Amino acid sequence: MPEASEAKVRLAAVNQNPASARDLLRIVIVGHVDHGKSTLVGRMFHDTGSLPDGKYESIKAMCERRGVPFEWAFLMDALQAERDQGITIDTSQIWFKTDARDYTIIDAPGHKEFLKNMITGAAQSDAALLIIDAAEGVREQSRRHGYLLHLLGIRQVAVAVNKMDLIDYEKDQFDLIEQEYRDYLTSIGVTPTFVIPVSARQGDFIVNESDKMPWYKGPTIVKALDSFMPNASPIDRPLRFPVQDIYKFDHRRIIAGRIEEGRFSVGDEIVFSPSNKKAKVKSIEYWSTIPGHQAPTEAVAGQCVGITLDEQIFVERGELISHVENPPIETDVFRARIFWLGHEPMTKGKSYRIKLGTLEAPVTVQSIESIIDTSDLSNTSSNAVERNQVAEVVLRARRMLALDEFNEAPKTGRFVLIDKYDIAGGGIISMEGYADQRELITSRSTNITRVEHGVTTEQRTFRNGHKGGVLWFTGLSGAGKSTVAVALEQKLFEKGYNVYVLDGDNVRHGLNANLSFSPEDRAENIRRVGEVAALFARAGVIVITSFISPYRSDRDRAREASGKDFHEIYVNADVATCEARDPKGLYKKARAGEIKDFTGISAPYEAPEAPEMVIDTSSMPVDESVAMLVNYVETKFKV
Repeated sequence: MPEASEAKVRLAAVNQNPASARDLLRIVIVGHVDHGKSTLVGRMFHDTGSLPDGKYESIKAMCERRGVPFEWAFLMDALQAERDQGITIDTSQIWFKTDARDYTIIDAPGHKEFLKNMITGAAQSDAALLIIDAAEGVREQSRRHGYLLHLLGIRQVAVAVNKMDLIDYEKDQFDLIEQEYRDYLTSIGVTPTFVIPVSARQGDFIVNESDKMPWYKGPTIVKALDSFMPNASPIDRPLRFPVQDIYKFDHRRIIAGRIEEGRFSVGDEIVFSPSNKKAKVKSIEYWSTIPGHQAPTEAVAGQCVGITLDEQIFVERGELISHVENPPIETDVFRARIFWLGHEPMTKGKSYRIKLGTLEAPVTVQSIESIIDTSDLSNTSSNAVERNQVAEVVLRARRMLALDEFNEAPKTGRFVLIDKYDIAGGGIISMEGYADQRELITSRSTNITRVEHGVTTEQRTFRNGHKGGVLWFTGLSGAGKSTVAVALEQKLFEKGYNVYVLDGDNVRHGLNANLSFSPEDRAENIRRVGEVAALFARAGVIVITSFISPYRSDRDRAREASGKDFHEIYVNADVATCEARDPKGLYKKARAGEIKDFTGISAPYEAPEAPEMVIDTSSMPVDESVAMLVNYVETKFKV
């Protein structure tokens, strides 16, 4: 069948073999432009006898034909444009062996304009070799590269101070560079394992030791690399299997992709995120399965496979497969530390496309928290992130995303942003201050039927003389929500309204006494209150809720529960005003570190984008605020 044949070819194209039995270490080579990365690697390959037969001779002959001096870098710089311009443009990946292990050496460009490729190379690596020119010393780009290695989670770093021959192998100059760069890397949480003086051109301390620097007692580059350890096997981590495509073979629907981390077996129960659909693995399909041989029963990280399920469920490209016991986070908002590469600045409110594994989805820059100066690690505020800057931002999606925090799962904790058709930035994910929303959107109730009331909404409205609904007060602690809510309740009660206040502190004494103040429990607190408030509203009551409710997604769920009867009231007062009031002394405790995850100080507050009403309590007295709200209620609720 044509359809099946085409699908087989496509599945075969993504199939890969798992890593060999020998250890494999991926090393990225980075450094400022012209500090000698390609020269070092070319020399290392030559001196270890790792070059393909005739490679050295062919490059040497090419140089003679062109009338240019031989350069060791030409062994690495395979592109014609690179030889013409004298700089490495793209990442080059080559394989190298020592007695200890196998290597993938990734030579990444050092020029500022090619940082995108450097990040691509570093993101695939277990360790890094960073090159500094002994004559030029530590440059801005050297610091930027060090910071990017930290950003990408690479903690094994060796520093090669190259071109020692240009400074007559002086120990004092080497010592100054070593101390300066060690101090910088230590300040960002990276400890260089080795700082090695070398001359790539002369071959000093690349593979062999040298009598030109008797004062250096450390290892050569090759011995230093052999001492590094590969990252923990991805096979032993929780399952992460992004769906790449769905193929139809005869009567089977095969879900295909590459297993990034973990393992699974036939019969395992898996969940697709963010759709939260569950099924069991019926079979594992390999293109290369030998006819007559038993079908595989297990698949592991690094393999590209197809699976069939025990039941037909609709899934699509971009979903993330995991075991039910260790699923990824589900959220529509998260923090990110991002390196911006776009030709146009990243600005608050602008939308981009995020690429997470095989998923692409629109996201909007909700806020730019700070710009990080990679040279001195200072933070500044700005409304825009310029090209080659690092920033801490908050991104919001229009749909639920399945992801992981970078510190927990590096492969699924990274992403890129696409502007139009170009990759404009890359970053790592943090959920600091934000909740995993998986539990909030997962329904586990079964065999339930909603009970229809004998009293209609219209009858309740006629009896009460007003409609029921929810006045959802949101704002920072100390903004005046409870004060205004209680005063409004009194006024409406005097006017004959059926009204009741649900206050945050009171609810936590009973209904939500089992919840903490973690992001997840705060979200669950608001979910429960939203459902209770909706019940009050359907009973014909005007319920006033007084909760900080810092997350926009939680308030959206509360609005969904009450529908058209929901009215969001933003009780607006800035942090300075609220902290000056501090009626419960909470800000003082938060500043002293006694309260963790305190909104406005150590946890985020997402102000409403389009509330039904805004009450500015920093400038408006309580009685005026209440009068405005009474007028609003009589306009919207009275019949």
